[in-house]
Amino acid sequence: MNLASTIEEAMATRRSCRAFLPTPVPRAEVERLLALASSSASNSNSQPWQVHVLTGAAKRALTADLLCAHDEGRRSVGEFAYQPAADAWPEPFRTRRRRFGEGLYSETLGIAADDSAGRRGHHRRNYDFFGAPVGLVLTVSRAPLQGALVDAGLFLQGLMLSARGAGLHTCAQASFIDYHPVLRRHLTIPDDHLVVCGIALGYADDGHRLDDHRTTREPVASFTTFYDSVGPHRDAAVVSSGVASGSPV
Repeated sequence: MNLASTIEEAMATRRSCRAFLPTPVPRAEVERLLALASSSASNSNSQPWQVHVLTGAAKRALTADLLCAHDEGRRSVGEFAYQPAADAWPEPFRTRRRRFGEGLYSETLGIAADDSAGRRGHHRRNYDFFGAPVGLVLTVSRAPLQGALVDAGLFLQGLMLSARGAGLHTCAQASFIDYHPVLRRHLTIPDDHLVVCGIALGYADDGHRLDDHRTTREPVASFTTFYDSVGPHRDAAVVSSGVASGSPV
């Protein structure tokens, strides 16, 4: 178990873990992590989030229902969708998403692009929280409008970093929004709440081949603009090289 002893280390070692050990996580520890995450900022201290924690029989029952819905093709996104359909992502996000898929399926798992059954089989593991002993579902009130999703994201990041400080790993799973009616049958979700994501929580299986999967990040120069007293400042070397021509520094 490798604990992250600083915020910087927690940020650097946080990843989307997709292979967990069955080792239980004590309820007291889950409560401690949630208490830490609850210190996250929210607009006007509105704290619009709710968390549903599943273990044991409750998790197994939800998983069985989710897998049945998945296998029968009962996706139900509707008004609860907050992200584009798989084929509707614009650039540059479409390319980044494709690179992620290639790295995960082709390079790490060895599942070819034309092996739809193999890819579907791996995606199916989402609904067992990738074998994690603790499954969480994060919901947020729609009353504060879209700003509540920002608050939920801050809470989620706080939870994931707190987990790293305890030697645990997580995986945030947007795939759960596709089956929100199933979640509502098992969880007491207020009518005004939408499902943000599922979250797998537990100890990483370091011996699993998925443990080798890592994603890349865009350089700071590709998404940042610095301003001084005379206007925006761009790194002349970056712009002239053509690496980020026309992009903010």
